[in-house]
Amino acid sequence: MTVYLLAGGGTAGHVNPLLALAEVIRERDPHAEIIALGTLEGLESRLVPERGFELVVIPRLPFPRRPNAAALKFPAKYRSAVQQVRQLIRHRGVDVVVGFGGYAASPAYSAARKEGVPIVIHEANAKPGLANKLGARYTDFVAVTFANTPLKNARVTGMPLRREIEALDRRALRKEACAHFGLDAEKPTLLVTGGSLGAKGINEGVSQNAQEIIDSGAQVLHIWGGLTEVKDPNVPGYQVLSYCDRMDLAFSAAHLIVSRAGSTTVSEIAGLGIPAIFAPYRHGNGEQALNCQVVVQAGGALMVEDQDLTTEFVRHTLIPLLHDSESLEAMSQAAKTVGVLDGAEQLFALVSEALAARNQ
Repeated sequence: MTVYLLAGGGTAGHVNPLLALAEVIRERDPHAEIIALGTLEGLESRLVPERGFELVVIPRLPFPRRPNAAALKFPAKYRSAVQQVRQLIRHRGVDVVVGFGGYAASPAYSAARKEGVPIVIHEANAKPGLANKLGARYTDFVAVTFANTPLKNARVTGMPLRREIEALDRRALRKEACAHFGLDAEKPTLLVTGGSLGAKGINEGVSQNAQEIIDSGAQVLHIWGGLTEVKDPNVPGYQVLSYCDRMDLAFSAAHLIVSRAGSTTVSEIAGLGIPAIFAPYRHGNGEQALNCQVVVQAGGALMVEDQDLTTEFVRHTLIPLLHDSESLEAMSQAAKTVGVLDGAEQLFALVSEALAARNQ
């Protein structure tokens, strides 16, 4: 029996690929023991048990960014967390550690190195996080979502995605999808989404031009996001949802998407071959612009700044593209050349390779 320790968490960008790999392991190796390592504060504390996997928690230890009291206490706390993971590895007979970044990953990498256990790393973003930068020094088995990710020994496996996205047949589901959202299956459909938290620049940039988009003969499905105020333009054919729990159907309805550029979002859109206009979130470390760079360069998407989502852009770029079936098909095919739908299977193959190397 193989024992897998999957370490990571905090955000959905860490937890979802962890769970996608866990599902593949459960299918491919039914007798395996799967342990997720995370913190009480992260999304994993809810999502991992909901999916039927065991969760072990360690303290949340942000890396100190400046010299202060917390920085002085960090080394001792970090050593304690590493020791806790080492004991877990010994007690449960862990065979391999797979890390996804986040607060739990770095102690897991250090513990695995000290215990002589193989390490596999998956980096979701084109701009790697600190934990994975450090962990990549300890292993030759490094998986990345995007080809432009600067990590040593990186292999492009893509993002581990949900099964319902991997197997999605958009064409077959389009009529059902349009009926689900009250849309006309014969009209070009624009899907607008800023993710679960919403995106003010996208929301306002598109909705303020609602009438012009509808007057062009198109329709819009606009998923506003939970943390931004919903301002429905009240234009027939412009459907507004604060939240969508059937993104598979939303993707199936869409001819073109306006979206943020989180790593999972870019991976799903490109893998499914949906033409896109990405408006990356520019705050933080600027990772979203890098996430969509490969798709844009391949010709599968356009990139625009929030402030450039103007009436002129909608009128002269977005609307003509939405009605240009030949250009949309070319973008779709281009996106598929760089998109990956079987990222979970590819990551599992890399984990299997690390285990085999250990046993040689």
